[in-house]
Amino acid sequence: MRKIIILALMAATAIPGVASAQSAHEVRQSARDVREEKRDLRQAQRYGDQRDVREARKDVRDARQEYREDWRDYRRTHKSVYARGNWNAPFRYTAWNQGARLKPVYYGSRYYINDPARYRLPPARGNLRWVRHYNDVLLVNIRTGSVVQVHRGFFW
Repeated sequence: MRKIIILALMAATAIPGVASAQSAHEVRQSARDVREEKRDLRQAQRYGDQRDVREARKDVRDARQEYREDWRDYRRTHKSVYARGNWNAPFRYTAWNQGARLKPVYYGSRYYINDPARYRLPPARGNLRWVRHYNDVLLVNIRTGSVVQVHRGFFW
């Protein structure tokens, strides 16, 4: 009987947290809303008067802010995926830029992100690999060592 009561209490505390978590679909929908607001702003600038343009700009700002909040909430509710952890590399942090050339020690297989979909990153094709460098994520061409894309502060 005691086990049943404990299980019921555990279930009662877990269900509201699961119900309030935001899905990735909802975050993507927020991004779509931002794009639609931008499109409306461009149309208002072309055809409307200044009052319409100001209102459209305010709508875009509000939509962007809402998207950022949704993204923060999503990352907060999925902490296991975006956890900072105790991750240290055997070299110092460098803020890499797109086009830079890395030495192989910086993008060894030890630093590959094997499942980019888990982090909502696009798949790396061919000679490209997603590599973690401290809290940044780099898309690196492993043949040449050149950085193709950079996401700074990805792991907060």
